[in-house]
Amino acid sequence: MVNSKDPAARLYADWTKKTCEENDIDFSLRGVDREELEGHILAANQDDGIDGIIVYYPIFNSRQDQYLQQLIDVSKDVEGLSHRYIFNMYQNNRFLDQEKLQKSILPCTPLAIVKILEYLKVYNAILPYGNRLFGHSITVVNRSEVVGRPLAALLANDGASVYSVDLADVQQFTRGEGIRKRRHEVVEKGGWTLENCLPLSDVVISGVPGEAFKIPTHLLKEGAVCINFSTEKNFRTDVKDRASIYVPAIGKVTIIVLLRNLLRIIQNRNQASTSDNDKLNNVID
Repeated sequence: MVNSKDPAARLYADWTKKTCEENDIDFSLRGVDREELEGHILAANQDDGIDGIIVYYPIFNSRQDQYLQQLIDVSKDVEGLSHRYIFNMYQNNRFLDQEKLQKSILPCTPLAIVKILEYLKVYNAILPYGNRLFGHSITVVNRSEVVGRPLAALLANDGASVYSVDLADVQQFTRGEGIRKRRHEVVEKGGWTLENCLPLSDVVISGVPGEAFKIPTHLLKEGAVCINFSTEKNFRTDVKDRASIYVPAIGKVTIIVLLRNLLRIIQNRNQASTSDNDKLNNVID
């Protein structure tokens, strides 16, 4: 469902439609007046013919958007923005059930960046699952609730020491020395700025809106992996002079992750149905 006049949201919607059609997935893009969007979401929740729901934000550019996010049924939330999924992400709970058969859904853009880092072998496959970023220092520039902060939490929960840089301050997301803690904690880095973080970081990820902001190339650690997730280019044209790998955009990967999430929630729904039937059979027996 789309009402947003944001050109990036419109482009994302068009790309999603095109990718779905290429993969034989039925995609219906519905233009909805924002005052009627609440009713349309509730109706879609009850429609058995709909497997997943996407709303392209911003709509109201206020807390009303967060309210709309929470209206979507958790079993149809392909963007991973419902409270249950966000809670699991920050708490480092990776499954929805005690049997660990139904995986929790993660927000699309942060997960797309994780998948890119996995593809680039930044994740160490030799280490146990959940610890594969141990030994890496990562800077994330942007602490928005949509991408920046969730991304810092995901990377830290996977073992990295993450410097989260925003306008006012720097915070370190970490599982502590030797990654002994089960989930990340946040440590304020008083007096720190971007200049302190960049020379320490094996990976630099930036998503600052606006043309004015640029990562100072001379501060990058030589051989760093650099990823841009803003619609603007946050890295200077000479970034490749110091970066071993530069990823200028992640939009197409984000859409593939969206479809992955769709398949995951269908799988979870089928697994939940199977589990309920097994419990019923046990009761009857």
